[in-house]
Amino acid sequence: MNKQLDKTSKFLSYILRHQPEAIGITLDANGWAHIDILITHSNQNGEFLTRELIEEIVSTSDKKRFTISDDGLKIRAAQGHSTKQVDVNHTEQIPPEFLYHGTATRFIDSIKQQGLIAGERHYVHLSADEQTAISVGKRHGKPVVLKIKALLMYQQGFKFYLADNGVWLTQSVPIRFIIKQD
Repeated sequence: MNKQLDKTSKFLSYILRHQPEAIGITLDANGWAHIDILITHSNQNGEFLTRELIEEIVSTSDKKRFTISDDGLKIRAAQGHSTKQVDVNHTEQIPPEFLYHGTATRFIDSIKQQGLIAGERHYVHLSADEQTAISVGKRHGKPVVLKIKALLMYQQGFKFYLADNGVWLTQSVPIRFIIKQD
């Protein structure tokens, strides 16, 4: 992704995941924004957007952060919301036996005390494979991968959801379900 696409993708993440009110838009309960309204308000606030630019970002993003609705009229972030406007209605799924969480070494002491919590987001994000978890962890510092006993959690009543982009979501992960990887 080139520099301009990367900058615009970060802008869309900020607006569609965290601060839609920064440009004066409102997301529906499932996180959808009308593309035409998003474009108009972005352009009025100094961030140049076109439908073509948005579609290029959605189609070329390796992380599949955004989804365009089937009718092509709306866009949303696949997951990672912190705004209270959104409560995406994900479908509950049965997870695989293990999922992975990438983090940085500086967070391990806190995780050992309270497990994994969503914090400002709605969910804890988990990966289906270790390599993705390592990539996530690297964004925060020296990476550490935690192995999560996901199926056991599910069998004990925890709910899991699979976001549009393949990220697994759950409310929290208690310490007893976390295995630290070496």
